[in-house]
Amino acid sequence: MSEKMTTSHEATAHDTVEAVIRGQLVKAFGGVRGTIEAAVPTIAFTGMWIGTSDLKLSLIVSIAAAVVLLAVRLLQRSTPQFVLNSLVGIGVGAFFASRTGAAQDVFLPGILYNAGYSVVMLLSIVTRWPVVGFLIGSVTGDPTAWRSDPAVVKLCVKLTWLLMIPCVVRVAVQLPVYLIGRDEAVAELGILKIVMGWPLQIAGLAAMVWLLTRGRTPVKAAVS
Repeated sequence: MSEKMTTSHEATAHDTVEAVIRGQLVKAFGGVRGTIEAAVPTIAFTGMWIGTSDLKLSLIVSIAAAVVLLAVRLLQRSTPQFVLNSLVGIGVGAFFASRTGAAQDVFLPGILYNAGYSVVMLLSIVTRWPVVGFLIGSVTGDPTAWRSDPAVVKLCVKLTWLLMIPCVVRVAVQLPVYLIGRDEAVAELGILKIVMGWPLQIAGLAAMVWLLTRGRTPVKAAVS
């Protein structure tokens, strides 16, 4: 089955744009298991650092935890996407920290990622090309047809704001702690990353789902 036929089939499986976006959001966030897998390396690093203050050992334990999760995924023949994302994240953080010797630099890539993601989403809103709109395009097979319907564009702008807010909050809280606290703030940064990770993500997703339940925009209107 070709990619175009597959996306067309997915589009017809949903009656409304809201249903399409809900389905794509569930895939993007990875569900409960994907969320837990993303948090495990950070929990392992933070716990080891609090207990030992040994940067090298903490990095080894956190990377090992991600590798174990990846091995489980592969053995179960399930998608390793979210574990790989977690492994790449902790790997980049480990590279930063090993280069500088500063344990708090493990968290710098995450802060920069959230800042960059916020800027991209804000620009997409300002230019009226909200990133959430491309979730519709990924299903319908036409990445830009949704822009022909002002109602769909307006909906996607609102959803993109809701997607962006958690990223902005993370940067606003974590960056000052990183800049001021230095090595003494490693435990705080680890706790903040965990607390502001999946809880904020779930809160943002819940707000998006609530908004999506309030409308019934026909899929055909977005792809015609």
